[in-house]
Formats: sequence, structure tokens, C-alpha cells
Amino acid sequence: MTELRTAYLDRAPLAPGDTVAIVAPAGPSTRTSLARAVSYYEAWGLTVRVGEHVLDRHSRSRYLAGEDDARRDDLVNGWCDPEVDAVVCLRGGYGAMRLLDGIDWTQMRAARARADGRPKLLTGSSDITALHEAFRVHLDVPSLFCPMPGNGVFRDSEFIRSDVRRWLFEPWADRELTGPKTDVLVAGAASGRCTGGNLSLLAAALGSPETERSPGGILFLEDIDEDLYRLDNLLLQLQRAGRLAAAEGIVLGSWHECGDPDEVRDLMHEYLGGLGVPVLWEQGFGHDPEALSVPLNVDATLDATGATARLVVDGRER
Repeated sequence: MTELRTAYLDRAPLAPGDTVAIVAPAGPSTRTSLARAVSYYEAWGLTVRVGEHVLDRHSRSRYLAGEDDARRDDLVNGWCDPEVDAVVCLRGGYGAMRLLDGIDWTQMRAARARADGRPKLLTGSSDITALHEAFRVHLDVPSLFCPMPGNGVFRDSEFIRSDVRRWLFEPWADRELTGPKTDVLVAGAASGRCTGGNLSLLAAALGSPETERSPGGILFLEDIDEDLYRLDNLLLQLQRAGRLAAAEGIVLGSWHECGDPDEVRDLMHEYLGGLGVPVLWEQGFGHDPEALSVPLNVDATLDATGATARLVVDGRER
């Protein structure tokens, strides 16, 4: 298992000629955004397969991209296809967590490694946090928390497209994750496994099979469009469940449209400032218009012992 987790340190996840499957496990998309997404990956020299139900609509809920079984089938079929090297989530929204209980994780584990020994890769962010957490627990493979090609930010930001491309086509070892606005909220140093993602999804998963034991390591948190009292409640849930106390370091991403940034920062310090672990503020991943990509279920070292901070992917086995 450790070999799978560290496979991308010295070898890139993808190379031109590889195949990716585009799926929609959460919210719906359009033909235009799908065609645009396909064009990005084809321009990078990849073969693209599109899930059969990507443009479906749920019979009851227009906020879902098709029925749960159909979205789940696309995800599982994409992952288990021996010719597919990565599964790319088209967009977030809501709905990925609805798929988890029906997935045959034994089947998924059998398909997690490619013929050359590298693991397959899952990419996506926001609601896809539910899949990242499940893939970490059930499959123990690295994954990439990154902007999704069906979203406007992927279209609008050349930086985002370039950053995602680098994570796909270059090795991960010694890659620095620190954003241009990163600040030290609590000084210190830590090393550990990168976990987490969207705060709302992490809180919603509490009590599920994926959260029976709080992981340690470096916890990443971000969110969008949540009032301050909602962030307070979500942090309280993680605190009471032990997820915050278990962390060896915490990295805070963007809090896009979550109100006054100073008030959000004060709230974060209230919950995280007394944990005795280093905490970074505004690392830039998540819903920022120029969001960074973040690798999950790999090891990293966080050094916030001075006025500046560095967060770097490393290759130390744990």
C-alpha cells in the first residue's frame, strides 16, 4: 500500500497517450462545458472517455447529474476500466456522498493499480471531498484535490489550467504547496499525511464508516458561501468528533464568499489556535478564482517556524 501512496513522488501520474474518464458524480453540467472539458484534456495529449450518464438529469432533483445508480455506475466503470488511468470529476455541486454506500470497494481495490504499478488517480474538489475521503480509507491511493474542468474557474484561469496540468504530468516529490497569500496563523512544524478538503463535506460525513477513526497528519480545510455561524457550527462538529485534535498540522484554504475575512480568521484562531499544532491561513486551495491544487493521501512537511511558511510534498514513508 505504501508503494501506491508514494508512486507519484518520482513518476508523474499521467503521460501523453494515457486515458482519462470524465464522470459527473455530483451536480449536472451542460454539453458546452463538457465539450470544453474534453478539449482541455485532449489538448494535453490524453485520450478522453466520457461517462455514459454525464449529461443525465435526476428524475426528482435537478441539482443531481442523473440517478444515483447511473452516476455510481459511471464512477465505478471508469475506475475499473483497465484502459483508464485517471478518473476526472467534471464538477462538484452536491451528490457524491449519495454514491458511497452502493460502491463495491473490493472491486474498486482490485482495479486501483495500473499495469505498470502506478495507482489510478481521482481528481476533483468541493463536493468530491466525499470521494477523496472514501478513496483514502477504502483504497489507500493518492488523489488530487483540484479545480474541475466543467467549472468556470477552469475556463477563466490560465493559472489553474497550468497548475492542474503540472500535477498531472510532473512528479510530486518536493513540490511546494504554499500559496501567494499564505500566512502563519500558528507557528510550528509538522509532517504527516495530507487529508481533508471541503469543511462542509467533512462535517457531513461524521458518523460514517469513513470516519470511524480520525486520521492524524496535515488537515486541509476550505469552504464557500457559508455564513460565519455555519462555519462555527461545522468546526464545532469536527472538534467534538476529534478530527481537529488528531491533526498534526492544519492548512486553511480559501473561504470564498464566507463573509468578512478578518472575522473568519478570528473564528479559525478560536478553534485552532490552542491545539498546539502549526496552522496556515489562506493557502489558496478550494474555491479561490486562482485555486491551487493539493495532493491528498501523500506525506508533506509543514514548516511555519518563522515569519513565512513552506508546505512541501515529501517522500518519507510512515
